[in-house]
Amino acid sequence: MLEDAKNKIEKLRVEIREHDRLYYVLNAPKLSDQQYDKLFADLKQLEQANPQLVTPDSPTQRVSEQLTEGFTSVHHTTAMLSIDNTYNEEELRAFDERVRKQLGEEKYDYVIELKIDGLAISLRYENGKLVTAATRGKGEIGDNVTANVRTIKAVPLVLLDNGNVPEVLEVRGEVYMPTSSFVELNRLLLESGEPTFANPRNTAAGSLKLLDSKVTSSRNLSFFAYATGEVSEPLDTNHYRSLQKLKDLGLPVNPHIKKAGSIDEVIDICHSWEKKKQTLGYQIDGMVIKVNKFAQQKNLGATGRAPRWCISYKFPAEQAETIVESIDVQVGKSGILTPVANLKAVQLAGTTVKRASLHNFDEIDRLDVREGDTVIIEKAGEIIPKVIEVKTKLRPKSAKPFEKPKKCPNCSGTIRKDEDGVYIRCTNPDCRGQLKERLFYFAGKGQMDIENLGPSLIEQLIDTGLVKNFADLYKLEFGQVAELERMADKSASNVIDAIEKSKHQSLWRLVAALGIRHIGGQSAQILADEFGSLKSLMAAEQKKLADIDQIGPTMAESVYKYFRDEKNRKVIDELLSAGVKPAKPAVKKTSKLTGKTIVVTGTLENFDRQQIKEAITQAGGKVSSSVSKKTDFVLAGEKPGSKVAKAEKLGVEVINEKQFTDMIGR
Repeated sequence: MLEDAKNKIEKLRVEIREHDRLYYVLNAPKLSDQQYDKLFADLKQLEQANPQLVTPDSPTQRVSEQLTEGFTSVHHTTAMLSIDNTYNEEELRAFDERVRKQLGEEKYDYVIELKIDGLAISLRYENGKLVTAATRGKGEIGDNVTANVRTIKAVPLVLLDNGNVPEVLEVRGEVYMPTSSFVELNRLLLESGEPTFANPRNTAAGSLKLLDSKVTSSRNLSFFAYATGEVSEPLDTNHYRSLQKLKDLGLPVNPHIKKAGSIDEVIDICHSWEKKKQTLGYQIDGMVIKVNKFAQQKNLGATGRAPRWCISYKFPAEQAETIVESIDVQVGKSGILTPVANLKAVQLAGTTVKRASLHNFDEIDRLDVREGDTVIIEKAGEIIPKVIEVKTKLRPKSAKPFEKPKKCPNCSGTIRKDEDGVYIRCTNPDCRGQLKERLFYFAGKGQMDIENLGPSLIEQLIDTGLVKNFADLYKLEFGQVAELERMADKSASNVIDAIEKSKHQSLWRLVAALGIRHIGGQSAQILADEFGSLKSLMAAEQKKLADIDQIGPTMAESVYKYFRDEKNRKVIDELLSAGVKPAKPAVKKTSKLTGKTIVVTGTLENFDRQQIKEAITQAGGKVSSSVSKKTDFVLAGEKPGSKVAKAEKLGVEVINEKQFTDMIGR
């Protein structure tokens, strides 16, 4: 009886997976929803009667019965870089010219894809089974959202076994919310008297960060694969055919992908979709253009944040007409005074817009924008829309030119315009407006990552005089925080714990958090790796800083001046005295693996994937995903797969975990 049930269950699983593939991958369903639901119900009934036969990859197991405690971090084996944007034909042609110049006489072609407006995700399959799903995050590290991604029916839990399933396959793609799902969700929210969502992209992103995967499942998200990350065996030598092979493995690939042999063809395809984008059942905000051959992609390389072989063409921004009700002036962390228009609420590109940046006071003069004016706003790749035109013929007679501030609106301190620049800054180092912004930045995810320390709490800490600089955060006591408004004991405890935890963040995070002008996360990492300690960085001469690759004279001058300022040095001394002890960059060791290329296969006892890669790198070795004649060692754990056989065939030495730890001296 059990064997009979097992056979029926497996048959139903195979049948359901095939119908999922027909629906999501081939867009050619053969069953009605009712017929599909009947198959699913039959499988669920059989599994309930035979719980010992339930497996994690069954179609019935997409939704977890347990709430997620929180999201752990996932290190991407290959970084998920951003893509540079273009907005017109000239910029696309300039991109093509750069490609042609670097590739020389080589022939090349492009792949053009729809730029789906959703959330980038990385799916990791091992031996054909989905093991991890992670957001892009900052590119190197993302959030583990596996439980929620498993609820998306377009994402196969098991790849289609066509005899060519790689041992390891990372699939990069976009999670999005179909327009119909978005409309239906907002309809249900309206009926229940709850606030509606602004647009499908934000809804999709928020749905992946919910702690209850059952709620995520109800959002009816979908997915398109558009690239690969780490692959144990390359799928092909070019991007277009690799996408077709992802489709053969049961992954949904957008059906509108095209190849083009020239930039003229690329531009024609972009313009055609600009006209018909509304015919799709999901939102797109442009096109993505990629050099097709992987060897040429490697030749073209990447900058610190984006590949040189890929670019996006953003469709012209949508515009809307509204009225400027008032103009405020905000003070940023570096003292910059920024005018912002408060608008009569208007719908723009799927969102309700109430504010628009005016950037600087020269821009106000150029536009001659006034309170009461009717204006045209647009949203072109910016989070905050901007005013691009003033309808002066509709201007009220009472509208007066905007008066530039003569002093800081927050502290009444002296303001000064940058030399050879457009920005006006508050020069008062004790300005509360600046301090609020600096502290909010200091505590941010990309810096010290202090959870639960949001803008409203920071404002209270400053207004009550508890915090006057970064170091004061680390002097806070539980009782002081608990006495603040809307702060229960549990909330206060969480804040104190988060601050304590941040004392041992990486050196680069602290350098980034200080808010040194021109220094962001990437340059902070470069400086941390170069100097190894805060003390060495603070003592560095300007010339030495300027000679560092990707730093240069402007950043060098900014860093040098920051650490020569006595007030800054005093705050840093207080930070260190309060227990902030940034973790130093890991130092590479010399071992028997120095300069060697190692391939890892199978499951190890004492290392996960990220830990073993870090151990090899710190031992001076290089990690590779595929075995070749250039491989020095294959490190084999349990169930190593075909790589061991390939190593033996090529005469590459195979070592076990104990031999590896002996080599690195553990």
